[in-house]
Amino acid sequence: MSEQVPEAQTGRVPETEGEFAGWTYWRGDPFEDRAGPFYEKQLDDGSFVSAFRAEPRHMNGGGFMHGGCLMTFADGALFSIARDELQGHHAVTLHLTGDFLAQVKVGQLVEARGEVVRGGGKTIFVAGLVTADGTPALRFDGIIRKLGKRG
Repeated sequence: MSEQVPEAQTGRVPETEGEFAGWTYWRGDPFEDRAGPFYEKQLDDGSFVSAFRAEPRHMNGGGFMHGGCLMTFADGALFSIARDELQGHHAVTLHLTGDFLAQVKVGQLVEARGEVVRGGGKTIFVAGLVTADGTPALRFDGIIRKLGKRG
């Protein structure tokens, strides 16, 4: 099944209601529209935090969050963490690894924070940590490749 989202509705949009009012989320990516929304905001120190609330649809047969969901979230968080390095470029994930540290349960607040380990060129190296209600749940490392400028 394929969904087409009108161009005017794609990109980062503000959330105006609920727990994540004042945050933004990406709209217009068919996969992320189904998996998320995953929210982000810039903190006072200039860094970014990504977050979402764990729902039953994110769980596996064992009753805790599916590893694929955590990795999907980490993949999106790479781009939030590297926002300043991307400088308006399109980019793709070249590499993503993760170490699962703890289970995530329904209702928990899932957050990702991290840092650019190396940037300055077309290749950006990121390290991050996903937590669930403050408990480390996934440690991740990723490599992003900048492409052309956004139009």
